[in-house]
Amino acid sequence: MKFLDQVKIYVKAGNGGHGSPSFRREKFIEYGGPDGGDGGKGGTIFLRSERNLNTLIDYRFQQHHKAGRGVNGSGQNRTGHGGEDLFLKVPIGTQVFEEDNKTLIYDFKKEGEEFIVAKGGKGGLGNTRFKSSTNRAPKKFTKGALGEEYVIWLQLKTIADVGIVGLPNAGKSSLLAAITNATPKIANYKFTTLNPNLGVAIYDDKEITLADIPGLVEGAHEGVGLGIQFLKHIERCKTLMHLIDITDENIENTYQQVKKELGSYSKKILDKKEIIVLNKTDLLDKEEVEEIVKNFSKDKESEVVTLSTLEKGSISKIKAKLLSYVS
Repeated sequence: MKFLDQVKIYVKAGNGGHGSPSFRREKFIEYGGPDGGDGGKGGTIFLRSERNLNTLIDYRFQQHHKAGRGVNGSGQNRTGHGGEDLFLKVPIGTQVFEEDNKTLIYDFKKEGEEFIVAKGGKGGLGNTRFKSSTNRAPKKFTKGALGEEYVIWLQLKTIADVGIVGLPNAGKSSLLAAITNATPKIANYKFTTLNPNLGVAIYDDKEITLADIPGLVEGAHEGVGLGIQFLKHIERCKTLMHLIDITDENIENTYQQVKKELGSYSKKILDKKEIIVLNKTDLLDKEEVEEIVKNFSKDKESEVVTLSTLEKGSISKIKAKLLSYVS
């Protein structure tokens, strides 16, 4: 499924049905009087968050959404049926903005949340409503109110326990595939990950949700590479896993480059809990790995661990470590 994290849609709630101006006309009843029923209420449009969604792609192909209109009232004091409500499903992490795409209206953070995005119009009143001691045969009735209509923006910001960040080809997709049920694209070239991938790791009967964020190159916060299009997905992660290829010529520069891009986008991201993972240790001798870890860890406040996605023991170890960061 193609990933889409921003879309503009039009929503129109149903209009209310009109009231009826009916009068009773029955045999042998000399003074029938008014018997017009009220119109039905127009359908309302709701947004509802769903856990099994991770994209807004459905709204690219259907951008206009209308709820049902209320039925007009009729004689014998019959009220019209209400218009059918419309429920639009969105992923958890979806933010709703006004037409300017800046004013936030609602933020979905949990499963099953509902938000009324457009209220249906009230039904009109039938002439029975206007009967009084001084007006036995009112002809007055009211029309149904118009339903609300808006143009809104939906923006998706991924919510995950752990966000995996790093340069392209650091092994993020391989890690996600190794410790979760996700099946991201894996290849030996840069930018194999073009969209955030989500996966769930299970350890000790507890779940950890991980998000593989596309590789961050220098200038990403200004739009270089995949740019800020996906940097925003890091904002919602509780912990950052900074993945680094241990075979890089200068892993210190690699680390600082990504940190710089994160900080340039948002200083708040740098305040998140962080674990640094030196990946692909199977490509080096044990002594080389120990020496690199020792030198790299000297001035780091964050914990530094090693990983090989080819070793089951290493995978179990990283799962246990991640659980301690999110529990």
